[in-house]
Amino acid sequence: MTTLNLGNLVTFRLVVQRGSFSAAADLLGLSQPAVSLQVRQLEQFLQTRLIERTGRGIKATAAGLALLENGERVERAVEETIRSVSEYRHEVTGSLTLGTGATACIHLLPPLLQQLREKHPLLRVGVTTGNTMDIVRAVEENRLDLGLVTLPASGRALDIMPVMDEEFVYVIASEQSQSEAFSALTPQALHALPLIAFESGSGTRTLIDMWFHTSGLQISPVMQLGSIEAIKRMVRAGLGYSIIPRMAVEHPADREGLNVRSLTPVLHRQLGIVMRQDKILSKGISEVIRLLRQGASGLSYPEAE
Repeated sequence: MTTLNLGNLVTFRLVVQRGSFSAAADLLGLSQPAVSLQVRQLEQFLQTRLIERTGRGIKATAAGLALLENGERVERAVEETIRSVSEYRHEVTGSLTLGTGATACIHLLPPLLQQLREKHPLLRVGVTTGNTMDIVRAVEENRLDLGLVTLPASGRALDIMPVMDEEFVYVIASEQSQSEAFSALTPQALHALPLIAFESGSGTRTLIDMWFHTSGLQISPVMQLGSIEAIKRMVRAGLGYSIIPRMAVEHPADREGLNVRSLTPVLHRQLGIVMRQDKILSKGISEVIRLLRQGASGLSYPEAE
């Protein structure tokens, strides 16, 4: 290797951040030997050892730590160079990666990505789904350019831009009328009913748990599922009620067979864009942020029944 390979720099950084070659290999979708080879090539090019093994795994040597610090500056310089050159192009090109939750991916992103493709056909956008913690970590590690996540979120040197407040609503099968006996859908009124909930540990489930907890109540769901579409299917089958983001029942087809009502007190979450503070704001990233803000502000929710 006669020149510095930027891809090897990225691999080296992930190996150190994750503390093992195998963890970095999983993230990169490579074999462990391939990751080890890239690090060896980097060490051969720089003619110094960058990683050493310890009883707890691996860690960067003094030279490796210096490379980590300067390597990030190299990557920023490359990004800035590409951005500067792209200013002379009329078309928005290149590629970027966005991470978000499954609900936003299904119900918010498709029309926005369609607009983006029609307006900028040369821009490639990759989408990854996951929970807030995983997406924030991927943004921190520069594996994702942007994240659209549930707030609050925190991380090292991140810019966080709130884009929308989203209401959570009560949904039940249309033919069931047990909710009609309640003038207001309070935690006390719903506590004894069969709840089909998001799986424990998710940010969405935490919000719902806290809504009941503020009234001194704890919930015992009859089902716990990781997919909002699976939850809606179970509710339509008459197996219980659920509390879901209103985004998931925005369109008539999404709420077919469901009765949708607001909760008392209102429950909502805030969605925000997260990105690294040192991320170069390319034309593509700027356009995606603009469309996310526009799409979030333009959501037209159905009236609660």
